[in-house]
Amino acid sequence: MAFFRTKKQAGEAELDLSRLPKHIGIIMDGNGRWAKKRGLPRTAGHAAGAETFRTIAYHCRDLGIPYLTVYAFSTENWKRPAEEVSAIMDLLRKYLLEALEKMQKDGFRIRFLGDVTVLPEELRELCLETVSVGNQVDAKYQINVCLNYGGRDEIIRAAKAWARDVAEGRVQAEDLDEAAFSRYLDSRGVPDPDLIIRPSGELRLSNFLPWQSAYAEFYFTDVLWPDFDGKVLNEAIIDYQKRSRRFGGI
Repeated sequence: MAFFRTKKQAGEAELDLSRLPKHIGIIMDGNGRWAKKRGLPRTAGHAAGAETFRTIAYHCRDLGIPYLTVYAFSTENWKRPAEEVSAIMDLLRKYLLEALEKMQKDGFRIRFLGDVTVLPEELRELCLETVSVGNQVDAKYQINVCLNYGGRDEIIRAAKAWARDVAEGRVQAEDLDEAAFSRYLDSRGVPDPDLIIRPSGELRLSNFLPWQSAYAEFYFTDVLWPDFDGKVLNEAIIDYQKRSRRFGGI
């Protein structure tokens, strides 16, 4: 709870716990640059980033934010060196094994967004087990892990699924609207993100939740992901709370 500031200190704005976003999305970026600055291999940056993810995940839970979605591995990340991809998969495996032991006790569940069918068999089975165990947890907090995820890929897969249902007579083409299409997305049943955070100084979505982020608020920071902490998260939320969300209205 070291970063759980709710009162003004040293000129800081106050974090209003009554106006928290219900869903935060984070593009976990900057691991490689963090490692390079320290003369370390990129794999060391990913290991440090995994520890940051654990810290932020629990911080969101403790604040009372119902949903956290993180960009763990994109459809484009397969282009990276095999050693780096293998290290990322090993970190994911380690985290999921840990999560299986802690979900019930710590009150959270995990869901995956993306096409996990192409993952290595052991990791794919672990993902399925994690979801199955999580479904049995009476949790008020859900972590969505974007794994082999790309926003365009998600939309294309959803469109194909819709087209199959039309062809097989389960739905009518004229019934298509935003709500109907959303039920074909990986994120079905999850509210759209209120706030999307990108560390590392980059100012783009990088194919992260393009459909769901249509009316999200964005927060960018130069802090590299391994250096991201609860204080930075609080700052992002405070900035979010200053904004007026009109959703296209006046």
